[in-house]
Amino acid sequence: MQDEHQVWTIAQRERWQRIREFTIGGDTAATFSARLAREQGWSAAQAAAAIEEYRRFCLLAMGSSEDATPSAEVDAVWHLHLLYTRDYWQRFCPEALGGELHHGPTAGAHELPRFREAYARTLQHYEALFGPPPE
Repeated sequence: MQDEHQVWTIAQRERWQRIREFTIGGDTAATFSARLAREQGWSAAQAAAAIEEYRRFCLLAMGSSEDATPSAEVDAVWHLHLLYTRDYWQRFCPEALGGELHHGPTAGAHELPRFREAYARTLQHYEALFGPPPE
């Protein structure tokens, strides 16, 4: 789960445990995953993998003082989770994340260089905690 060179803090371990144990979509978790797969044209396994990467991204985003930028797949999960407003804002953020995680809109193509730099930093943080990221 983690790179042998990076030591997780107690706070990271505790937050990661809460994120891993949280059922995204609450009582509708099965339909959340199925809806994600259907809307993205993914298999059930691809949707499950994307949800796992979303969990990892949330840990990174909450633990960084810099903007974290998700992959396209993680962003798709995040967008869908945001539609489940009560689950996201009333349960996930306070219970699993321990704070609010806002999704900022893209203002246009002129922001691409900034997002590419932020994504590269996100991948570096990912590798430090989880090992090499999936392609």
